[in-house]
Amino acid sequence: MAGGANGDGAGNGAAGNGGGRLSAFRGVTELVLDAKGRLAIPARHRDGLANSGDGHVIVTADNSGCLLVYPLAAWEPIEARLMSLSSFDERIRSLQRLLVGHADEVDIDAAGRILIPPALRRYASLDRRVVLVGQGRKLELWDEARWQAQVAQTIAFPGALPPELEGLSL
Repeated sequence: MAGGANGDGAGNGAAGNGGGRLSAFRGVTELVLDAKGRLAIPARHRDGLANSGDGHVIVTADNSGCLLVYPLAAWEPIEARLMSLSSFDERIRSLQRLLVGHADEVDIDAAGRILIPPALRRYASLDRRVVLVGQGRKLELWDEARWQAQVAQTIAFPGALPPELEGLSL
């Protein structure tokens, strides 16, 4: 997605960590969904997800075929901005349907798990083996095979770098 529609462009981090400082979600973690479709959130991400939304997180669809997992407090301004846009533009309306229409508020249970709703599991083709990818203010949840294909595509990186990356040094 271009711009800041999915929360990449604005804000100061992922979620509160209790001390007023904002944390960022980073790293790749391979996980397994249980038979009921529950995902055990890694301990390093639990506080960042739970503290900013009283244990509630938002899970929604992404146009790349994965799911997005947001702390409630990080999602609310994104949703408000999306819904303030005119639905007369079909591109905006489609994005509203995808992101807001699929958004589901889920609870982090006492064991640190979230239930991925069946419709979202189907959307992202999540079966058992999944990958959770930190993306700053949010997490992406991928089917493991789709994630591996995405990584392979990124490594191949056809063409020149986007202009926004000119001058970036790693």
